[in-house]
Amino acid sequence: MTIDNQSGATPFGNCRPTRRSIVLASLLAPLALPARAETAWPSKPITYVVPYPPGGTTDILGRTIAQGLTQTLGVSVIVENKPGATGTIGGGFVARAEPDGYTLLGTSIGPQTIVPHLMKLPYDAAKAYEPIILVGTVPHLLAVKGDSPYNSVQDLIAAAKANPGAVSFASGGLGTILQIQGELLRLQTDTKMLHVPYKGDVPAMQDVMSGQVTFVFIPVSAALTQVQAGKLKALAATSAKRLPELQQTPTMAELGFKDFVVEQWQAIYAPAKTPAQIVQRLNEAINQILKAPDVVARFGKAGVTIVGGTPEDLAQRQAADYERWRGVIKAADIKIE
Repeated sequence: MTIDNQSGATPFGNCRPTRRSIVLASLLAPLALPARAETAWPSKPITYVVPYPPGGTTDILGRTIAQGLTQTLGVSVIVENKPGATGTIGGGFVARAEPDGYTLLGTSIGPQTIVPHLMKLPYDAAKAYEPIILVGTVPHLLAVKGDSPYNSVQDLIAAAKANPGAVSFASGGLGTILQIQGELLRLQTDTKMLHVPYKGDVPAMQDVMSGQVTFVFIPVSAALTQVQAGKLKALAATSAKRLPELQQTPTMAELGFKDFVVEQWQAIYAPAKTPAQIVQRLNEAINQILKAPDVVARFGKAGVTIVGGTPEDLAQRQAADYERWRGVIKAADIKIE
């Protein structure tokens, strides 16, 4: 045998190789190879699903955060609008996605805490996702058309009592927080009102401005410009205190309505079983984005109160509102046919 090392030993020591030793070496050889390194996350574009049409509050906030994540993570974060079925079409899409951190859901209070009490979903809203962060909260306005004859909530209620079913209210869809507020108003005033659902906040607001529907509970972020332009008239706010931008508009609480502090929260989720380290990295990145001066200014102008915090904070908020709205839905006997 030719020996090509200085010790004079063969690859099998000082003894001649046997068939058994050759077979054993061939089996052990792969174990000696270095472990293949896993691809670092993120290494490709991320899809950020908004389950509502473009232009609404969830879409506006989602595009701002997606832009920030693109800069922070170094990969493209692409917003995809998948509207329909009160946010559950887009929600279902994300629930079925691979839990690899490349599909996110930017959604709101409705699909997570209200819709599950009204319809049978192909996924469990409480278990289908990993909470990432509570982005912020948005109070609502009870608004009518700019030249509406109604100048107060009392005017509206008087009309509803005088003509049962003649007063209508729009919402962004069946099971949205916009519908639930209208139903809560109906419940507390013992009136009959017609609910007219749309596929999103914006088309609901547009039909109120055109006079096709009487009123709407609408996020201040979507309605403020229209109110300032005189196309909508704000009769009340659902915030705990009067809004800085609308100091002349009373709150529902000031008008005597109990438990009517209602805020539409916006949050981000990933599919269930997404690795904890990815969830944590996203949480940290978005918390930083929410502190950026331009984001703070933009959200503030839109009437959004930034929250942030931990994934656990979001989980607790979702659980509390899940129980709150279940009680209202049962009391008002709200059903989706």
